[in-house]
Amino acid sequence: MPQYDKADIERRMTGAVESLKGDLGGLRTGRANVALLDPVMCEVYGAMMPLSQVATVSAPEARMLSVQVWDKANITAVEKGIAHANLGLNPMTDGQTLRLPMPDLTEERRKELAKLAGQYAEKAKIAIRNVRRDAMESLKADEKKKEISEDERKRTEDEVQKLTDKYVADADEAAAKKEQEILTQ
Repeated sequence: MPQYDKADIERRMTGAVESLKGDLGGLRTGRANVALLDPVMCEVYGAMMPLSQVATVSAPEARMLSVQVWDKANITAVEKGIAHANLGLNPMTDGQTLRLPMPDLTEERRKELAKLAGQYAEKAKIAIRNVRRDAMESLKADEKKKEISEDERKRTEDEVQKLTDKYVADADEAAAKKEQEILTQ
């Protein structure tokens, strides 16, 4: 039974790109984006919970996030969670709703965020190259066990390299788009 599995390789490479897109979605641009609050954790009922499990987040305006806390007793815990996330947001309490105005980004902060987007992309590309390495190793193992010929191994290695190039380009494109969005607000 050959070790090489093209579907698994593609699934893992797609996963790296999707993870990158999720990370990039959490980067703050000048616009309000509900994904910005995805990493926020709140200590409620004696346990750490994601904000999405204790409140509804929406973006009623282009530069404002609204957090509707379900249980009034959790408002201070949600405020603390947002403060500890270091997102540079200052919640204003209005009953059971927290309003989060999006402050303007300084030029320096924009450059930091653009650099961070590049770092996220680099991590994704490393993950993609690790998948390629695993695929190449399994192809060599298959050839060694005489399950595939040398020609078939070389042909399949070319296929793996083309997949790698495609997914690396996807990661670069996603990061470049996010950097552009950050720098041109």
